[in-house]
Amino acid sequence: MSDGPEWFVPKRFGYGATPISWQGWALTFGFVLVTVALAVMFHRHPLQLFAALAPPLIAFIVICARTTRGRWRWRWGDEN
Repeated sequence: MSDGPEWFVPKRFGYGATPISWQGWALTFGFVLVTVALAVMFHRHPLQLFAALAPPLIAFIVICARTTRGRWRWRWGDEN
């Protein structure tokens, strides 16, 4: 449905997407590394951790949504 790259495919049940290409897996792995690094850096300051994690999380969600085949919506196991 999108004209751009397809790095993710919608989950069959629920809301969200799963990586299907190396770019999607690299993005997911990079986000996990950033999250772990920030958690280690701010392990005693949860509010600062939340503030530092918000921009990468928003960027990750936007990139995932724009590179997902089809669109994000709640799914009940149907093929669409």
